[in-house]
Amino acid sequence: MEYIPAKTIVTKVKAPAGWFGIDYNMNIYKGCCHGCIYCDSRSDCYGVGDFDKVRAKEDALRIIRDDLRRKTRTGVVGTGAMSDPYNPFERELKLSRHALELCDAFGFGAAIATKSSLLERDIDILQSIAEHSPVLLKITVTCACDDLAARIEPHVSRPSERFRLVEKLSEAGLYAGILLMPVLPFIEDNEENVGKIIRMAGDAGARFIYPAFGMTLRGNQRAWYYQKLNELFPGERLSEAYQKRYGNYYECISPKARELWEFFAEECRNRKILYRMDDIISQYRRPYRTEQMTLPF
Repeated sequence: MEYIPAKTIVTKVKAPAGWFGIDYNMNIYKGCCHGCIYCDSRSDCYGVGDFDKVRAKEDALRIIRDDLRRKTRTGVVGTGAMSDPYNPFERELKLSRHALELCDAFGFGAAIATKSSLLERDIDILQSIAEHSPVLLKITVTCACDDLAARIEPHVSRPSERFRLVEKLSEAGLYAGILLMPVLPFIEDNEENVGKIIRMAGDAGARFIYPAFGMTLRGNQRAWYYQKLNELFPGERLSEAYQKRYGNYYECISPKARELWEFFAEECRNRKILYRMDDIISQYRRPYRTEQMTLPF
């Protein structure tokens, strides 16, 4: 493991904070070895060279301890935005686990985004945090088919394993759901895939599903993605379809987005699964809000 210097790790989210009500960001690792062909974090603008190599921030736990201790307000610490906190090296290093222990000790909540079933290991700490602060667990699933996932997300837990993870988290009394993003145009953007994810998520006890029917493409990320499409789907001319429809646009919305949204929303309502950001934030934070006492005079 290569270690890189860092001055601070837990940083305040710039207002307005809308992304799942997270107050602070925490990225312990840099780079990712999951190999997902669509990853936006590969883009030049983030300045992560040699993206497929995972590096850890030097003296991370001391820095996180000091960062948390200096905060004048507690809040929800989010992790997983730039690099999955449960990469294979985490199994031995346990940096994410110990960081959660620090969040617990200093009275902070936690919001985690991951594709890894390794998160199950830390259920005990998450339950401890949930006794005093909000906990939000977002498991990314882009397709329901293990075989397809093995092609586009080659080095990560299969979707079936992730749904079992959601079930374990839910059984442990933790607030867990699905990040249905990105939904790749011409590959995953169909009712069969989206409907199966909703059914499997509901059966696993997911409290929410938050979707994005499309993806982002820019700079070297676009070139990498097209190269992978040509390698993984030879003869299907998918890169040509993308170039024809999206050109150099950053936001590549599925041509079926409107129909998929209507289908998705109805299916979620039928299963009583939340899918709007404000509703998800309200529900996972609600038990921790202090109600003002009303006096009888």
